[in-house]
Amino acid sequence: MAIITLTTDLGHKDFYQAALKGSILSQLPNAIIVDISHDVSAFNIPQAAFILKNAFYYFPKGTVHLIGIDSVFNEKTRYLGLSYRGHYFVGSDNGIFSLLFDEKPAEIVELNIMQDLKYLHFPLSDIFPKAVTHLAKGGKLTDIGLSVSGIEEKMTIQPVIEPDIIRGSVIYIDSFQNIITNITKEIFTTVQRNRDFTLFFKRNESISHLSWHYNEVPEGEKLCLFGISNHLEIAINKGNASGLLGLQLGDIVRIEFKS
Repeated sequence: MAIITLTTDLGHKDFYQAALKGSILSQLPNAIIVDISHDVSAFNIPQAAFILKNAFYYFPKGTVHLIGIDSVFNEKTRYLGLSYRGHYFVGSDNGIFSLLFDEKPAEIVELNIMQDLKYLHFPLSDIFPKAVTHLAKGGKLTDIGLSVSGIEEKMTIQPVIEPDIIRGSVIYIDSFQNIITNITKEIFTTVQRNRDFTLFFKRNESISHLSWHYNEVPEGEKLCLFGISNHLEIAINKGNASGLLGLQLGDIVRIEFKS
């Protein structure tokens, strides 16, 4: 059975999401369509990349992932199909693939599917469904595009690392209002070297213990841990960490290690 995942900023209010799914099912009625997220903030490429990067590898190889972020018609933007770690990806070449992949994809093509002028401004209902259903049926990338060597590069803010300090920032706030930073477990472990630490953030708050799970502290108490994304999280057990601690996207956090 063909699996096609959707990651978009279409939301749930309008008919756009339904139009996308209907276009896919019209071409492949037995497709299994899985919504990864339609609640990405409008045009927020880094947010979409973070969500999909932490979700796609749970799916079986051969899954096709459609990315509908900043995908409205633009003469300067290419539409790509890519193969990466046994998965297929289709989306706009707007920098998202450089954030999504840790190494160069095995294959990249620029889609040359004829655009139906009726849907010129909304390729999500035309070009993208044609591409993903072709791949889901077992078709080749080279059947729907011409090979290219590069992708648009987009940079994200990286932590500042010193011998005894890591300065990071908030990159994502999930539905539970847990605060996810750009400090990975690998970066933390490399700088920590088994030393004690204190995590400082807004309102002079601090945490000096790394938890293994959210229920390790009493309800209402704050904690930090490395969650399923492998990034350092700040949370409150059964509480709204972002609202109660006043942390928002882009806010700075600092970890100091004892010398």
